Amino acid sequence: MRIGGIVSGMDTESIIRDMMKAHRLPLDKITQKKQYTQWMLDDYRSTNRDLRKSGDKLFDTVMKQGTYLQKNVTVSDEKAASITSKTSASDFSGTLEIEQLASQATFQSGSLTTGTPAATITDDEAKTKTLAELNIFTSTEGQTLTITAPGKEAREITIKSTDTLNSVLDQINEKTGVSAFYDSGTGKIAMSAKDSGAGEITIAGTGTIAQDLKLDASASGTAKSVEGTDAKFTFNGLETTRSSNTFTINGFEVSLKAKTTAPVTFSSSTNVDKIVDSVTQFVNDYNEMIEKLNGKVKEKQFKSFHPLSDAEKADMKEKEIELWEEKAKSGTMRNDPALSTMLSNLRTIMSKAVETTDKDGNKINISLKDLGIETTKNYLDNGKLTINEDKLREKIAENPNAVYDLIGRGNDDPKKAGIAHEYRNELTTAQKKISEKAGSSTALNDSFALGRSMKSMDKQIARFEQRLEMMENRYWKQFNAMETAIQRANAQSAQLMSSLGGGM
Repeated sequence: MRIGGIVSGMDTESIIRDMMKAHRLPLDKITQKKQYTQWMLDDYRSTNRDLRKSGDKLFDTVMKQGTYLQKNVTVSDEKAASITSKTSASDFSGTLEIEQLASQATFQSGSLTTGTPAATITDDEAKTKTLAELNIFTSTEGQTLTITAPGKEAREITIKSTDTLNSVLDQINEKTGVSAFYDSGTGKIAMSAKDSGAGEITIAGTGTIAQDLKLDASASGTAKSVEGTDAKFTFNGLETTRSSNTFTINGFEVSLKAKTTAPVTFSSSTNVDKIVDSVTQFVNDYNEMIEKLNGKVKEKQFKSFHPLSDAEKADMKEKEIELWEEKAKSGTMRNDPALSTMLSNLRTIMSKAVETTDKDGNKINISLKDLGIETTKNYLDNGKLTINEDKLREKIAENPNAVYDLIGRGNDDPKKAGIAHEYRNELTTAQKKISEKAGSSTALNDSFALGRSMKSMDKQIARFEQRLEMMENRYWKQFNAMETAIQRANAQSAQLMSSLGGGM
């Protein structure tokens, strides 16, 4: 702590602080420049995240062929079956007759009892008591139970007398192809194959474990096994079977629900509504993105509004600070070459024609304009698109594959690549250029341009602060020397006055 002006009566601290203000002006300029660079960094990284999200969304929606293969399927008896389109490129119709549904193989043990008189095991006993305590399995050595489900390999579990009934069931559920539970009402273990289909659950064991758990399904055993069945049906005149009631034929997923006494008819048609929604969302996302980015590259810079220092903020109200910084942060990406180039290229891409085929297989060239999607007439919209939905619906219903080729198809040949493919490439190119400038949150400052600038400014600030500290120390020494000189002069004056007074 420094105290000055004791002798002179001057406010030394205030004087030096005011003198240092002028010397700090260049440092304030560098600090403000660093803050603005940090704002630039934040804006560029935020924009890069938005570009990445846009690219990912393109890949997951309009670049997927399935987006354009969505179909409505009508079934005459929905209680008998349901049919949905998965990958079918063309409409489909026909008949379906269901003779037998697929079922799961099941297995029931004999009744497990314990105690005297014998009683079925309770749920609590199944959970807490060991097989030995229940007097079910008392061997000191573990024995192996082998369970085979239909269509599955045999699986083994090892059972010890220290296991509980519940822990045995947990092993069965985890390691085999069956689901098992214990019913305390009947004292039986019930099993069912996890998958449907023809075949039965077979159980074998070493030693006496199968008999002890009443899982012996031999002629003399008490357990009961019921075979599973395959689904039997006739699809467009073809008699066939499946191990499950849900399966795929010709790009359509069929779910059988009940046997039929008469043929069930079905037919499919293009789900125009869903495809229109996907294309509309694509256009809306594009419009939103270019509006935001055009706002960034054309945003005005207010050079008279510099980043505020803590001292400046102290003299302002919160709302004043907010309005000031809104102006100060403006224009961080003005005229950015990477974004300007991307926006220009996207306008070209959105007007390109792509080679495809019409519904009769003839080669044609189509563009978004053919779908009713055109650039707005207002030049201030900077290339936004508008949609004639009636025309779009008509083209989708007529040839959804051509719509996919125009928008979503991927190809190294620019004449054949869909616009979303090239759109995404432009986003990727812009992301790389922005990363070279602004890096990522985990990147070292030396690896990108703005980071190197900020590192250089940090060094300048450190050097300047060191010089200011030395300068301030020098001022204090000078004022302290002045105080000492005044003190000495006062002492000499007092001594002189004392001497003169003493001589009189």
